[in-house]
Order: sequence, then C-alpha cells, then structure tokens
Amino acid sequence: MGLLETVLGSVLGGGGSSPIGGVLGQMLGGGQGGPLGGLMGGGGGVPGGGIGGGGLGGLLGQLRQSGLGSHVDSWTGSGQNQSVSPQELHSAFGEQQVNSWANQAGMHPNDFLSQLSQHLPNAVDQMTPTGQLPDEGTVSV
Repeated sequence: MGLLETVLGSVLGGGGSSPIGGVLGQMLGGGQGGPLGGLMGGGGGVPGGGIGGGGLGGLLGQLRQSGLGSHVDSWTGSGQNQSVSPQELHSAFGEQQVNSWANQAGMHPNDFLSQLSQHLPNAVDQMTPTGQLPDEGTVSV
C-alpha cells in the first residue's frame, strides 16, 4: 500500500470510496493525465512546483502562488492546520478546473469545494509528516 492510499484511507475514513477520493488522489499523486496536468501546463509547471510540476508539489505551488502560502506552511509544518475556505480554493484553482474536478467526482462544484476544504489540509499534513514532500516513488496509490 502506497503513501497516497494510506493517507486517503485515513482522511476519507476507509479509502477512496468517497466521491471526492479519486480526484483528491489525482491532485495529490499527480501522474500523467491527472487533473493538474492541464492546470500546471505540460512543461515544468508552476515555478517551485516540485514533483514534475504536478502532484503534491505542483498543488502546493499553485496554492502558494494564489496567496495561500501561510495555509500551505501550516499544513506541512508541525503546528495546527490552518483552515481554508471553499471560496479560497475556488480562487486558487479557477472556475474551469473546479468544474472539471467536480464533474469527475460527480458532484456539484459547491459541494466539491466544501469537501475539498475539509479534506485537503489533513491530506497534505499526512503526506508531509516531516515537512518535506515525499519522494515521487513513495506516493503511488
């Protein structure tokens, strides 16, 4: 069982059976054709984005560029996780990407953002227990 599968099981209470589970897994794990591919661009992605411009590094880079750096720092640090609102996530990712992810999850965009705002801080926290991004090979599902 890979790190990502373990984290999703813990955060979502038993695995990726939640409608958001598959999308959250793609967001955190990246991979070819994942939802961040279009968001991050094909070559290199977000400056300072980390793992191939996608996956967890790309996700955190996008959030930082959107003004949510203090949130990201709290999730990857050792203190309490700072909450993030659905509206902040909507602003960070944009209408098109949010609609795409919500459609993938079979959810209304507002419901998707509400669940994402609840699960993302804990998922990132568990993926970075030492404050460092995990090695690409350990993130597999």
